[in-house]
Amino acid sequence: MAVITDQLPEKYHKAMLGWQEKHFKDFPYLLEHWQEFYKQSPFQLVAKLGDLKSEVIEVGAHAGKPKFQRASEMDEEMRAQMLKIIRAQASTELGSVQQHRESLHKAQDPKIQFDVLRVMAEEFRHGYQMIYLLAKDDWGGTRDVAADTIDELLSMETGSHVLEAFNVYFDSFVDNIVFAALIDRVGKYQLTMQSVSAYAPMARSMGPMLVEESFHLATGVNPLRRWVAEATAGHGNVSVPNIQRHINKWLPRGLEMFGSERGGRTNLEFGFKDMLNKEAQERYYQEVKEQVIDVLNYEILKVRLPGITKKEAIALADEVLATGESKRGIKPEDLIYLPAMNFYRRRGIHAFEMNDVRGQPIRSYDEYVRHLRTVLPEAYVTGRDFSTYLENLRRHQGGEVVDEGPLPFYG
Repeated sequence: MAVITDQLPEKYHKAMLGWQEKHFKDFPYLLEHWQEFYKQSPFQLVAKLGDLKSEVIEVGAHAGKPKFQRASEMDEEMRAQMLKIIRAQASTELGSVQQHRESLHKAQDPKIQFDVLRVMAEEFRHGYQMIYLLAKDDWGGTRDVAADTIDELLSMETGSHVLEAFNVYFDSFVDNIVFAALIDRVGKYQLTMQSVSAYAPMARSMGPMLVEESFHLATGVNPLRRWVAEATAGHGNVSVPNIQRHINKWLPRGLEMFGSERGGRTNLEFGFKDMLNKEAQERYYQEVKEQVIDVLNYEILKVRLPGITKKEAIALADEVLATGESKRGIKPEDLIYLPAMNFYRRRGIHAFEMNDVRGQPIRSYDEYVRHLRTVLPEAYVTGRDFSTYLENLRRHQGGEVVDEGPLPFYG
C-alpha cells in the first residue's frame, strides 16, 4: 500500500500539540524510547493517505459513480452526515487517549505499559487524521465548520465524548487491556466499513489506520492470554474472575457503539459504509467469541490439560459453559464466558432490560442490582457511571422515556 503523508495547517497542528501537552504528557517519553521496544520507523504525528480500494462508489444509491474527492461534491445532507461520522471518529480517538492515561501508571510490566503508550500515540494520530479531513476541505455554510468542530473536539473531556464507551473511566490497568481487546475491535469494524466510503479522503484514511489498529488488538489480547495462563497455573497478579468482570463491563458498551440495531441504512445508501448496524454488530459479537473468548479458554486449558488441541479446547469449553457441568476436571468457573448480547444494555433494542449475564430475565430490581454487583468490577460499581445507570433504570421502570444522550453515532 502506497502511503502519502501530510501535516495539518500550522494553526491546527499547533492546536493538536497543545492538546497533547495537556492530555498526553507521556508522548515525548514514547518518542525518546521508541527504538528500545520496536524495530519499526519512529512514530510521526502526520496524516496518512493510502490507496483507494475502488475509484467508484461501491454501495448505495450512487454506486458506480466516481467517489467524491471534495466535500462540495456531496449534497448538504450527505455533507452533514459525513461531518457527524468524522466528528464521532475523532472524538473516540482522542477520548481513548484520555481514558488510557488514567491507569497507565498501574501497569506492572514495562513492555505492556509501553505498548499501551504506543496505542495512545496511534489513537492520537487517528484523531489528527480526522481533524486533517476537516481542515483540508471546504464543508460549506457561512461559518467555518472545520474550525468550530475542531475547537469542540479539542475541548472534550472524559464524560463529554460522542460515544458512551469513551466516557467510562478506567479503574485499573485491566481496563486498558480489555478495552484494547474489545473496544478497539469495534474500531476495526468501523474503519473496515468506512474503507468503502464514497468520500474519497475518508476511504483513503482507513488503510493506514487499520494497519495501526491491528497492533491495538494484539496489545489487548496478548496480555490477557498471558494473564489467564498465569492465573490458572496459580501465580500472576490478575485473576480469571477479574478479567471476566472487565469483559462484562466493556462488551455491552462495545455492542452499543454500532448504533441502534434498526439503523445504519442512511450510511449504506450514501455509500459511507457497507453494512447495516445489526449485521456489523452480530459479526463483531461472533468475532469476540472466536478471537477473544476461545483464545483465552485455550490458554487456560493448555495449562490444565497439557497437549489439548485448540479445537478440542474450544469444544470442551463450549460444552462446560453450555451445560454448567464439570468435564475432565474443568468447571464453568475455571473458564471465560461470552456475556449475552442483551446483558447490561442502556441503548438499542435491549436498553434497560433486566437480564443476567447469560441473557435470562430477572424480574426484581433488587435482585438485578445484586447480580450486577457480582459480575462487574468492584471499583466500577462504586463509581459514577454505574450509579447513573441505576438512576436511569429506575426512571425507565417508572414509565419515563430515558435518553442518556444520542445513540452512539458510529451507526
